[in-house]
Amino acid sequence: MFSPEGPSLRELAVQALSSVERGYDLLAPKFDHTPFRTPDAVLDAVGSALRRAGPFGAGLDLCCGTGAGVGVLARVCRERVTGVDFSAGMLDVARERVGPGGPSVSWVRADARALPFAPAFDLVVSFGAFGHFLPRELPGLFAQVRSVLRPGGCFAFPLVAPPRPGSLGYWTLLGFDTVMRVRNALWRPPFVMYYRAFRLGDVQRELAAAGFRVELHTLPEFGRRPDGSPRVRLVMARLPG
Repeated sequence: MFSPEGPSLRELAVQALSSVERGYDLLAPKFDHTPFRTPDAVLDAVGSALRRAGPFGAGLDLCCGTGAGVGVLARVCRERVTGVDFSAGMLDVARERVGPGGPSVSWVRADARALPFAPAFDLVVSFGAFGHFLPRELPGLFAQVRSVLRPGGCFAFPLVAPPRPGSLGYWTLLGFDTVMRVRNALWRPPFVMYYRAFRLGDVQRELAAAGFRVELHTLPEFGRRPDGSPRVRLVMARLPG
């Protein structure tokens, strides 16, 4: 799961016993060599889908980490691109990755639950960050996204279908979530990372309650499951124009 350039078991243990913010500050220099970084295949597929839906003006990468999603925005946004994250360490790495050309890119350190922006964006994306938010936090999170979008703006993110019950992937995720819950029951500060808690039905309901019109787009690059359902969808939540 980890390349030789990734963190050691000792480093992972120290990170896991920190707060979410401090843990990512520590992980930042090696984050791109872990399975937590969104795969290029997903980034490319989302970029292709957004190109068909765009172009867009200004874009925001929510919980941008080391900036992989900012590269997607740079291909579909004409005005400017902003990455926001609460980890100073992750933003330091992101700043080093920006190449020449394309729209201007800026980085802002802030909590996604209290975004410091006016309605200045036409597209907000996020990749792999929602496991860090408890289900009860979704209404506030989606309200924050709505508050920074211009009329007609779009909030887009990929969502992988949950593994089939009884499969290796199912037990792996269940085991990971169980370990994190035990860790948080025994240790403070908590490290919220519960990827089984972000479910499509709940997401659609909360987005609709926040005033979005939700569209689901299949990402054909990843095929379908045995029951015919897509393996990966792109959720596109739009505001009225």
